[in-house]
Amino acid sequence: MITHLRGKLVEKNPTYVVIECAGVGYFVNISLNTFAKVGDSESISLFTHLQVKEDSHTLFGFAERSEREIFRLLLSVSGIGSSTARTMLSSLEPAQIRDAIANGDVATIQSIKGIGAKTAQRVILDLRDKILKVYDIGEVSAAANNTNKEEALSALEVLGFVRRPAEKVVDKVLAQDPSLSVENIIKLALKNL
Repeated sequence: MITHLRGKLVEKNPTYVVIECAGVGYFVNISLNTFAKVGDSESISLFTHLQVKEDSHTLFGFAERSEREIFRLLLSVSGIGSSTARTMLSSLEPAQIRDAIANGDVATIQSIKGIGAKTAQRVILDLRDKILKVYDIGEVSAAANNTNKEEALSALEVLGFVRRPAEKVVDKVLAQDPSLSVENIIKLALKNL
């Protein structure tokens, strides 16, 4: 029903914004990802998703259309409600969630607060084909190298490196040569950490 809002930013908090459009103030729930992208300009434009329940109408806002699409896909999974989907989008970038689902990366999805192993597996199982189709991602060699990547990341964590920065470096290493062995991934990652 309401697909986007453009108006004056009246109030901004990490979990919501209030946008005034033609004299009407809209309370819009947002993720931390959107909060970071909104900025402090007076004029604001957000893509929205209206959730209608028996006892409430709740508006969710997104800085980018892609974030809204991921949110809607997450809502289609049994056991994932709007607050869990928003938490997921606050913990990871939409592209990270998309890539984790496309590559079957349970560990990344499970790293989100409140997401257990079974829920993470259900998210991947339910959404993997949709993500691959919607974003036209070919099933690349990333799935085959996922075990090498995971082993390398585990080793780097044991060595005392923080997972997220280490993962970025490992991804760069694998982008240059996806056929690397675990040992070579670790050696090249250590040079860049």
